[in-house]
Amino acid sequence: MNAIIKYFSDVAGGFISLLKGMRITGKHFARSYKEIITQQYPDNKDSLRFADRYRAQLYMVHNEQNEMRCDACQTCETVCPNGSIEVIWFREEDPETGKKGKVLDKYVYHLGMCTFCNLCVLACPTEAIKMNHEFETAVYDRSELTKVLNKPGSKVMKDIKDHK
Repeated sequence: MNAIIKYFSDVAGGFISLLKGMRITGKHFARSYKEIITQQYPDNKDSLRFADRYRAQLYMVHNEQNEMRCDACQTCETVCPNGSIEVIWFREEDPETGKKGKVLDKYVYHLGMCTFCNLCVLACPTEAIKMNHEFETAVYDRSELTKVLNKPGSKVMKDIKDHK
């Protein structure tokens, strides 16, 4: 007899728990017309909004004179947990000072390996790289996910060069 009573009390407890959950869902459903959360992509591409903290792809900041802030220090490459950044550099003598220093040849970013953790951006001492909001990265060939971020012919900004 006790087993039957326990069974029915368990069924009643489960039903009460279900009603509590449905009450919370019902409240959100009734309030949904006030605040629309779902975005109708791709119909709303023009008005699509992202939170400020949203991170998508890495990019390198260049100004109008094709100057960048990267001094090839390799800090971003070092802190990247899965090796999605390669900083390829060479040594060159500075004609003004006569000292040899690192010069960035290629800044290679493997988007397919990136976990979008933002550690590289936080570690960059010159703020040369940032995360943008471009999320449409579907491609048919994986090799298209490897990008060179520094533009051809770009030079290091004068204030960064002097800061070394």
